[in-house]
Amino acid sequence: MREKSGPAAVLVGFLGFVAFEVLAYYLLRYLTSGLGESDQTQTERNTIVSNWVKTMAFLVLHLALVIAAMLGLSQVLPRRYRGQLMGWVYASLLMSFVLLLPLFD
Repeated sequence: MREKSGPAAVLVGFLGFVAFEVLAYYLLRYLTSGLGESDQTQTERNTIVSNWVKTMAFLVLHLALVIAAMLGLSQVLPRRYRGQLMGWVYASLLMSFVLLLPLFD
């Protein structure tokens, strides 16, 4: 019979998820700060290419952080808590697209 983690473990997982996403966002915002255009109006000088590079760099680096965190946590967490790990990974993959909105504000 499979042992389930309780509500306290889910709350700790959620707090860890929020802390990971906040730290990842600020780290990746710093790393990609030199990429992209701050002026979003389309003129002859700016194109979508530089913002596309910033977007793709952010998404790839965020994916790398998520995979590294998943691999590290899957080795450290006890077996009873590993069941919720993939749920947080899927939520983090969705958050990578949501975090693009404040990245370009």
